[in-house]
Amino acid sequence: MKRIINRKQAGFTLIEILVVVIIIGILAAIAIPTYLEYVKRGYASDAIVTIQAILNAAEVYEQETGVWPQDVETLENEGYLEIKLATKNKWQFDLSVTDITATSLAGMKGGEGNEIVYYIDDGLYKGYGQKEQQ
Repeated sequence: MKRIINRKQAGFTLIEILVVVIIIGILAAIAIPTYLEYVKRGYASDAIVTIQAILNAAEVYEQETGVWPQDVETLENEGYLEIKLATKNKWQFDLSVTDITATSLAGMKGGEGNEIVYYIDDGLYKGYGQKEQQ
């Protein structure tokens, strides 16, 4: 008589592997865009800090001279503002009566030509790395 030996084979079925792959795909589809937005906000944070410094310097300049500064260079030349060279290599700042705009340069890892706009009257940031306001 032959003995019948029941051997259980160790391993996963194809269905189990497919379920795991689908779950990983769903998690990646959610996590990757969230991570990319986080990275954008990180790149934009340097510009936002500098925009706040420009706004503060412009307000002090206006209080002392009675007129709003024409541009960021005026604030720097007259000693109201100092922007780090590393920030200047990544961002270009423009100042007007209604807003302050930061435009990324080639030195920024996030890419060239991205804009962040701070609307002075509203106190809102819009553009690169910012959540959409409703």
